[in-house]
Amino acid sequence: MMKSVFLFLFFLFSFSVFSQTTPKNVNNTYDIKAEYPGGDNAFRNDFIKMVHAYMDLSSYKVEGPFVFVFDIDEKGKISQLSISPKVKNHEVFNEDMQFAMRKVKSKWKPALKDSKPVKSKYFLTITFERMDYDHN
Repeated sequence: MMKSVFLFLFFLFSFSVFSQTTPKNVNNTYDIKAEYPGGDNAFRNDFIKMVHAYMDLSSYKVEGPFVFVFDIDEKGKISQLSISPKVKNHEVFNEDMQFAMRKVKSKWKPALKDSKPVKSKYFLTITFERMDYDHN
């Protein structure tokens, strides 16, 4: 019962857990940057929804800004995710974040150079705020 209440409260206040800065798609070797359907904010929102749906953030002691860097390949798929700074159990944290990222269903439209799809890098900063609960 308490676990249900905790999960309900967690999802109810989920948007207060994250604050974001504007993501940057930086790669000067293309003519048109990679695009997510609905734009950068749509990707951020879809990713955060998947994080909440599939992860228990309380098991990771994450707090503060984290930089997610990943590639968007020529087919619009995400690969090569790296996250900094590293946290306790960072391997598991990275795997869980990769899993959440793979659960985002929409594919990116890849960057273009000379009208051909090319691989590009994408930077996303998410600030985690620690939430403490009284479990009495």
